[in-house]
Amino acid sequence: MSDDRTQPKEYDAVRGSHSIHICSNPMNPNPLNAAVLGGIEGVKSRLASPAIAARITALSQALKYGEAGLYLIVQALQDESMQVEFAAYSLLKDRTEEKIQKHLLNCDRLFKFDAIAVDACGRENSRIQSFARFFYEDLGNSIDLEMVCIPGGTFVMGWPATEQDRRDYERPQHRVTIPTFYAGKYAITQAQWQAVMGYNPSCFKGEKRPVEKVSWSDAIKFCSKLSHKTGKKYRLLSEAEWEYACRAGTATPFHFGETITTELGNFNGSKPYANAPQGINREQTTDVGIFPPNGFGLYDMHGNVFEWCSDGWHHNYNGAPTDGSSWKSGTDNDRVLRGGSWTHYAVACRSAIRIRGSADGRWTSVGFRVALSI
Repeated sequence: MSDDRTQPKEYDAVRGSHSIHICSNPMNPNPLNAAVLGGIEGVKSRLASPAIAARITALSQALKYGEAGLYLIVQALQDESMQVEFAAYSLLKDRTEEKIQKHLLNCDRLFKFDAIAVDACGRENSRIQSFARFFYEDLGNSIDLEMVCIPGGTFVMGWPATEQDRRDYERPQHRVTIPTFYAGKYAITQAQWQAVMGYNPSCFKGEKRPVEKVSWSDAIKFCSKLSHKTGKKYRLLSEAEWEYACRAGTATPFHFGETITTELGNFNGSKPYANAPQGINREQTTDVGIFPPNGFGLYDMHGNVFEWCSDGWHHNYNGAPTDGSSWKSGTDNDRVLRGGSWTHYAVACRSAIRIRGSADGRWTSVGFRVALSI
């Protein structure tokens, strides 16, 4: 590569005789009568580039140009790319100017995570850097509730005909359209339950462990008190929302892929699924968030504790709502549980698995997470 400083570097904005383009390969010749744009105008041009890497590079350069540069970074908080949004947020989050903090408060925060996939033997075969929007709910005493934005979409709910060990009550498959909503990043922890309810019913004690030994009725009371405390209308996820949020765009038995191992979740690993190796049985809950998340940035959707959903129990999906709403009717007092637990085998932790439990029942294998409509 030439050392000529008049030549454009990668992602420099270059003005030709009729247009501006971004130099993505400095080895290519410049346009006829081209000039490399510098200063704040060059930054603005790069921020208009369709290349995400060019826009991210421009943001770091914008800091050199005082108020004008900060204004460009603030604007990038609304960029269509979460990667660019995250880069802008990272540049602004530690600044103390009041006007910058106001802009940050008016937008969802972003977090970065790796979503992994495995083959039928449980070996990692893919790792994708992903981003998700979220906000904190302050519960007091330095205890936060993190709520993740789940983008709306349409998916096929229920078991596919090819899935191993499927159950009749997981069918028929049907398409459901889910509006955008917020879901708890984790199952409700014991610290969060204590902050809202004032006591801790759990058997396996630990502030960061999921609360358990709570009935569906208890979970509804928690949502009511949390709503009163925050001024927002918190609730349980509907069963359709839960499966959509768990799958995160996948159609495999687990959001990780064709199987799961005890390195990816907390369940009884003595009876593996598909060709996965035999794993351990921890015989208790673990702290939330210690296993990899799914593609939406949600943790522990497979195992640790089963999670209450708002729906009444039905023996199949005949007549189920297709708009993501809760199926409130039912023939008895049973409610839907999703996700598997520390005491169950892998097969009972699949994305499609659904079991029932009495609304007043309390078990060490059952907890819940919360949702918030937009």
